[in-house]
Amino acid sequence: MKPVVLTVNTGNSSVRLAAFASQGESLSRGASGHFPGDLKPAAMLRAFLKGHGIEAVAAVAHRVVHGGARLTAPCRIDAAVEAEIERLVPLAPLHNPRALEWIRACRALFGAETTQVAVFDTAFYAALPEVAATYALPRALCVRHGIRRYGFHGLAHQAMWRRWRELRPDIRAGGRVISLQLGAGCSVTAIRDGQVVDTSIGFSPLEGLVMATRPGDVDPGALTFLARAEGLSLDQIERLLNEEASLFGLSGVSGDMHALLDTDDADARLAVEVYCYRARKYIGAYLAALGGAEAILFGGGVGEHAPRVRAKILGGLEWLGIVPDPEANRTAVGTERCISHRGSATALWAIPVDEAVPLAQAALAVMATHAAFGLQEDGS
Repeated sequence: MKPVVLTVNTGNSSVRLAAFASQGESLSRGASGHFPGDLKPAAMLRAFLKGHGIEAVAAVAHRVVHGGARLTAPCRIDAAVEAEIERLVPLAPLHNPRALEWIRACRALFGAETTQVAVFDTAFYAALPEVAATYALPRALCVRHGIRRYGFHGLAHQAMWRRWRELRPDIRAGGRVISLQLGAGCSVTAIRDGQVVDTSIGFSPLEGLVMATRPGDVDPGALTFLARAEGLSLDQIERLLNEEASLFGLSGVSGDMHALLDTDDADARLAVEVYCYRARKYIGAYLAALGGAEAILFGGGVGEHAPRVRAKILGGLEWLGIVPDPEANRTAVGTERCISHRGSATALWAIPVDEAVPLAQAALAVMATHAAFGLQEDGS
C-alpha cells in the first residue's frame, strides 16, 4: 500500500479532510470530505478513515491560520511548534484552537511517531512589504508585542495565483493579480509578479472585508464608545467582533450569504450591499497599489458559488476596463470559468480553491528534508 498523507483543513465553520496516496513526489487523491466544524475530531477521523478503507497514515498536514512572526514556513509539529501555535490563540481565537484540537486528536489516534506538519496561512505574507505591514501605532509598542499586519488565507490566495499562472503562461511572472477569497472568512490580496504587495487582513482575522460574523474594517473609536456605553468587557468586545458582527450582525438573521440572498428582508439586503461595497472599495485600492491588474480572481464558497455577489462587486467598474460577461458569470457556479467580457482589459475568473493539494505537497516536502517514509528523524 502506498503511504497515505492526510490533510486537515479547519475553518471556523467547517472541516475538510482529504487523503492522498503518495509515491515519491507525486500525489493521487483517494478520498475527501467536508464536515460541520462542531463535530468531535476523533469520531470524525475514525468515521472518515473507516468509510474510505484507510488503514495507515504516514503523515498529517494541518492548515493553521496564524503562525505569527516565527512560523513562516511549513514545519514538522513538535512541542515548540505546538506551544507557539497555542501562544498565538489570542490572535486567531476561532481558528488556532481548532487546529490544536485536531493536532492532538491525530496524535492520540495515530501515535506520536506519525509525522504531523503545520502549514500556515500567514506564511504567504511573510515578505509583505514593510509599508503594507506596518500600523501607525507607537513603534516601540509594535516591536515589543509583535504588532504588524500578518495576512491570512495565504493557501487560498497562493492556489488561485498558481492556477492563474497555468492559465496564462504568456504573462511574465503572472503580472498584476487581485485575488478575492470569499467564504465565512473573506480577504483580498494584491500580487505583482508572484510577490504579495498588500492584503486586507492584518494582525488578526478581524480586519478588512465584511465576513460571515467578523466585521472587517471598523473605527476603533466605535469599539471604545460601545465598551463605555454598554459596559462591555474586553472579552465581550472580542466575542462581539468574532461571533456577532458582519453579515450575521447586520442582518440579524444569518452569516450565510446564500441564505441572505434568498430573502427580501431589508436588513439582509443591506448586509449584502455592505459586503459587496467593501469588496469593491478594496479592488479600487489595490488597483491603485498595483497600477492596474491583468486579472481579478474569485475563490471560496461565496466567490465560487454566488454569481450575484460577484456581479455586485464588479458592478460599476467598467470605466476602469473591468467588464464582466453576465451570462458567463451567471453560469459559473462551482466551476472554473472566465467571467469577463471579450472587451475587458482585465481578465475575470472564478477559480475553485483546493487547499488540500498544497497541504499534502508541503507535508511531502517537510518529510523529504528529514527522512524517507517510515523512518524516524534520527534515521532509526
